[in-house]
Amino acid sequence: MPSKFKTTEISDPQFEQNGLRFITVKTPHLKGRGDICLFVPETTKTLSDLPLVILMHGVYGSAWCWSMKAGAHLTAQKLISAVKIQPMVIAMPSDGLWGDGSAYLSHHSRNFEKWIAEDVTTAVRENIPLVTEKSPLFIAGLSMGGFGALRIGAKYPEKFRAISGHSSITSLQQMKLFVEEPLSDYKQENPVDEDIFKTMQSNQNQLPPIRFDCGKNDLLIEHNRLLHQQLEQENIPHIYEEFEGEHSWDYWQKHLEDTLLFFNAQL
Repeated sequence: MPSKFKTTEISDPQFEQNGLRFITVKTPHLKGRGDICLFVPETTKTLSDLPLVILMHGVYGSAWCWSMKAGAHLTAQKLISAVKIQPMVIAMPSDGLWGDGSAYLSHHSRNFEKWIAEDVTTAVRENIPLVTEKSPLFIAGLSMGGFGALRIGAKYPEKFRAISGHSSITSLQQMKLFVEEPLSDYKQENPVDEDIFKTMQSNQNQLPPIRFDCGKNDLLIEHNRLLHQQLEQENIPHIYEEFEGEHSWDYWQKHLEDTLLFFNAQL
């Protein structure tokens, strides 16, 4: 079957380590190329239809961050080897590399949302035989990536088995805490797309299982507490947890395990 992408480059297995590989595809949604760092688990069993987790980074970063700043692939392999989670593939895409962060929204003639919601899964399925149309799909992220994961997961509930966020931006207004680009650059035609609660509220009868957490000393803690309160008032089922910690990679490295265990529980 022909590829949906104009061009595809994938890393050579002889140079890959610790289950990490890389894919670059050219897509109209980005008007250019997009990068995906992949974790493909090591296993002695013959497997198919493996779950696929889309794991999204925050501002300033790119596809490499979750693996090289938090060892996401090592955490996943440790849990798989300990039989705490089923083998699963993790796709860690770039946000599209616009400005300090694209917010995973559609703007400037590029659709960073559909890059995540459509292209990433297609690129993985085309190049990783362990992942198929039958593979359960999950989405998670940190900070801006948490905003993207919770929002995209709620906007396309039919696609995802469950969604999770760490230290998440909960509304577009909070991007100004991190980026130099003006908020007007991110403005959406539909204001619902600028807010996680409004997105969840609009699809509340079909949402997949939701969890999110935040560090007690995180600059976004009050925003996450407010989202929790809003969801409770609207009787939207979810899990919200607070832990010791700040808006830092130490926190995300530690609590990625919570996301993977949560996703595994939905299988």
